[in-house]
Amino acid sequence: MTMLTFARPALAILLATSSAAALAQNAPPPAETPQDREAMAELLSVDEYILRIQALDDNGPRINAVIDYDPAASVKARQLAGTGPMRGRTVLVKDNIETAEFPTTAGSLALKDNATGRDAPMIANLRKNGGVVLGKTNLSEWANIRSDGSTSGWSAVGGLTRNPFAIDRNTCGSSSGSGAAVAAGFAWGAIGTETNGSITCPASINGIVGFKPSVGIVSRTHVVPISSTQDTAGPMTRTVRDAALLLTAIAGPDKADPVTLEAKRVKDYTQGLESYSLAGVRIGVMRNQLGNREDVKAVFNTAVADLERAGAVLVDIAFEPNSKMYGDSFTVLMFELREEMGKYLASIPAFKEGTTPRSLADLIAFNTANADTEMRWFGQELFTLAESTTDRAAYETARADAIRIAGPETLDKLLADNNVQFLIAPTRGPTWTTDLVNGDNFNGSIGFGSPSAIAGYPHLTVPMGAIEGLPVGLSILGAKWDDHAVLKAGAAYEKARTAKLPAPTFRPWRPAEQ
Repeated sequence: MTMLTFARPALAILLATSSAAALAQNAPPPAETPQDREAMAELLSVDEYILRIQALDDNGPRINAVIDYDPAASVKARQLAGTGPMRGRTVLVKDNIETAEFPTTAGSLALKDNATGRDAPMIANLRKNGGVVLGKTNLSEWANIRSDGSTSGWSAVGGLTRNPFAIDRNTCGSSSGSGAAVAAGFAWGAIGTETNGSITCPASINGIVGFKPSVGIVSRTHVVPISSTQDTAGPMTRTVRDAALLLTAIAGPDKADPVTLEAKRVKDYTQGLESYSLAGVRIGVMRNQLGNREDVKAVFNTAVADLERAGAVLVDIAFEPNSKMYGDSFTVLMFELREEMGKYLASIPAFKEGTTPRSLADLIAFNTANADTEMRWFGQELFTLAESTTDRAAYETARADAIRIAGPETLDKLLADNNVQFLIAPTRGPTWTTDLVNGDNFNGSIGFGSPSAIAGYPHLTVPMGAIEGLPVGLSILGAKWDDHAVLKAGAAYEKARTAKLPAPTFRPWRPAEQ
């Protein structure tokens, strides 16, 4: 565990911060409503979160999801107990999002001293709405855009994150630490980021809820970037309601991020979740995207049956997407990575004369000079390709084509032609065995998340069961700016779900007893 800011206190000192005197000095207001009581229960859990991090992240199974944390978080939480919708709830933040009290490294030693003292606007919103930053989470280095041969969940700063359900298996990328931390009970919730699958995949295989909002709902300013077209932050939590609450807290317009000025938001994403009914709601079932595993199909079919019992009208859809959008999207990512990374690096305060990287070329040079620590397990061929992807005309054509194919010609057309409000599919299959030598080994035949990522539309994943103790999630997809409706559908499925969900084992995977 790499320590960047706070020296971790002895257990006796930690417990002293939660002494009777401290509790009396920072006592939360009386709990008068169910929401108040829920918030108070969370306040009383903050010290437990820290103890769990010490016992399970730094020691024991070494989940390695948390890079650093604030030992004063419990005091701050009680001070904010009556503030905003969050009421002192604690949130872990992926380490490519700036927070004033921690360095922001994107997992790379090139940014280990990147202490900007800035809050990203989404973090400023979180604090304004009563949220507490508990700490920073590990991630797939550079959000998994450095190499095709990478292992998700590994960074040079944070090491390898392990899946709480099977510590020899992967956490998926790139919000791997955020997904594992919530699953392990290290915080009330976490913030992840996604370009294509990096919230929904780790949420699915870590057995939690993950929501990738429409691009523009949440500001991207002061977030280490990949793509201005596809990047977004989003909540990762235990329940859909918690995801809606966290989204409410971090969403908002930002003049520095013009796409946020066009977003169609609602004031409170939790409103109407409990009362929403699936009766008569038409949902498209993406049968061609179930993949080649019969066990995944069986778990998914149980979820479909649950939706049907809740009154939804299920419409089977046989569809194969236009694969051109994938190549076009890749061109977009490569072109925008060089440009957006350069802008971000130019914006950070110098942390040491002559060593602060200011361009993607500087990062490539740093990795080459530090190959023993940065490139032991995989290289930087995608960085190198992005540095040479400079044809703006080709980029603009690819961007227009990718968005058109993924949005109007895929998602919008599927919703309209089949007269459905949502589309569903498995998010991913169960997690795979982590292999630093050979890289990731996930099953690419399962899921339908890429069109939502490429077009910037909402994508929610909700736990729907498990295979041999390994979680799998249900994807619910909707039209752009239909974020609130997608969350309501997810909450309704959550209530209707009959599958038994597994609990983390904090040990290597082994076959279930027959």
